[in-house]
Amino acid sequence: AYNGYPLDKFVPQKTAAYISQTDVHVGVMTVKETLEFSARCQGVGTKYDLLTELARREKEAGIRPEPEVDLFMKATSMEGVESSLQTDYTLRILGLDICADTIVGDQMQRGISGGQKKRVTTGEMIVGPTKVLFMDEISTGLDSSTTFQIVKCLQQIVHLGEATILMSLLQPAPETFELFDDIILLSEGQIVYQGPRDFVLEFFESCGFRCPERKGTADFLQEVTSKKDQEQYWADKQRPYRYISVSEFAQTFKRFHVGLELENHLSVPFDKSRSHQAALVFSKHSVSTRELLKASFDKEWLLIKRNSFVYIFKTIQLIIVALIASTVFLRTQMHTRNLDDGFVYVGALLFTLIVNMFNGFAELPLTITRLPVFFKHRDLLFYPAWIFTLPNVVLRIPFSIIESIVWVVVTYYTMGFAPEADRFFKQLLLVFLIQQMAGGLFRAIAGLCRSMIIAQTGGALFLLIFFVLGGFLLPKDFIPKWWIWGYWISPLVYGYNALAVNEFYSPRWMDKFVMDKNGVPKRLGMAMLEGANIFTDKNWFWIGAAGLLGFTIFFNVLFTLCLTYLNPLGKPQAVISEETAKEAEDNGLPRETVSNGSTRRNGSTRRNGSMKSKDGSNNS
Repeated sequence: AYNGYPLDKFVPQKTAAYISQTDVHVGVMTVKETLEFSARCQGVGTKYDLLTELARREKEAGIRPEPEVDLFMKATSMEGVESSLQTDYTLRILGLDICADTIVGDQMQRGISGGQKKRVTTGEMIVGPTKVLFMDEISTGLDSSTTFQIVKCLQQIVHLGEATILMSLLQPAPETFELFDDIILLSEGQIVYQGPRDFVLEFFESCGFRCPERKGTADFLQEVTSKKDQEQYWADKQRPYRYISVSEFAQTFKRFHVGLELENHLSVPFDKSRSHQAALVFSKHSVSTRELLKASFDKEWLLIKRNSFVYIFKTIQLIIVALIASTVFLRTQMHTRNLDDGFVYVGALLFTLIVNMFNGFAELPLTITRLPVFFKHRDLLFYPAWIFTLPNVVLRIPFSIIESIVWVVVTYYTMGFAPEADRFFKQLLLVFLIQQMAGGLFRAIAGLCRSMIIAQTGGALFLLIFFVLGGFLLPKDFIPKWWIWGYWISPLVYGYNALAVNEFYSPRWMDKFVMDKNGVPKRLGMAMLEGANIFTDKNWFWIGAAGLLGFTIFFNVLFTLCLTYLNPLGKPQAVISEETAKEAEDNGLPRETVSNGSTRRNGSTRRNGSMKSKDGSNNS
């Protein structure tokens, strides 16, 4: 229970926030943009309600607030303008105002330093209404002075903002250790000490161990529970040293005055009426869907502008390929005399289909690089998956229209396709739908595979199946009966048939006749469609277009479902205690203690520091 409420009675993800030891951010966004987006997704929380309550109490007590303070509080609690002011305030507190307009950076682009990145990770959460932070080894990859600066800054946030922070740190420097109010000492899966930092040395002295004068308290705490290092701290040299196990320490702590005080405190159930309504968050939706969509569309448009080179390059690439294709299938060499001429046109149509299919491939790496940030935001309940996918799909449409026009304008009359204007626009529609379907397919593969390596192997498998069963490498009549279902679920079938029907139903093919095997005259267009194993029904243009549209919707819905229900790829690992490890060893199992993905020496000790507001408000 928290504040007397079980975890299923409120929303823990909105009340508290987990801050990972890895900094996951969109590399091309600036520090201010990152925090601003986070603020827009989290909203102002209960600040408006608190301000109303404060104003009422001030009026009752006859207090006139200072104009500047009053203005600031009103500005940070109002909907609509809250994010920019709240963001500026957070940037100033964290000392990030000097790099507010610098991009965060990633492996490919240089951005802010490691220490600044850590502060951005923290700022992303404290910019919202969250008051409880769980920080997992935030010193990873930082030097001790940077760690000290960050913890010092967090100490200010805790003491001034009435917040609570639980932080795990590996080997903190003595000056960093001194900043904490409380210490939780964990060893072999048991709590050895939990209470004020001031009494931790007193506790170990009562057990017979003293910290040497020139030894850092944090290092002493890590070693005093270890079998290898414990003896050097034995205080009473008159008495023989005896190894004290972790279990004994844990039992002794329960009898120590801090342990007894803790037990007494926890034995009394927390009175729910003491918990202010604003201390916990009871709704998952702290921001309206309209506001979330607006924030998501703004972010997506910003990323498109930052990645504009990709889209410009894609269009130029398409123009170059279109010019090459136009010189290969040049209209002066393209005739409409017989079936052989028709198959050259089938080749040109197939090339159109395949080039526009692979034009969507850029979606795969672009989507995969953005998934880690999405999963972080999703788990923190910033927004549901469809808020992320909708702008992703919708804002790509104008670029797809431009690319389709470029391709069809350059190739259609140069290759010598049917000269009627309606057939030109029909092919334009099909090319656009093929591009949309391909974009959806590669997005769905990215969402399903979630890693570049798996996507390139698993994605290639999907494509091979679609191509082999697409009706052009292997005609429909030659596909085995048990594989015919694969023919109908290949989106390329619909694109291929629609393109062919659009071309071969034109008057220049239908007004010419050829003799079939029985010597009966047949329209050249019909003979061509039958010869290429294509459906001869004129309606197949619209069936194909509807099929492509259906696959586009299906793949984008599949992408959204993958992002909603699948988790990022990673190895789930657990920490096991010495006793469990020993039991496992006795039973013939390998012995290993794992924590945070790395094997540690047996008997490893972790220190968790916690800071809390001086009156311990809103915590139980």
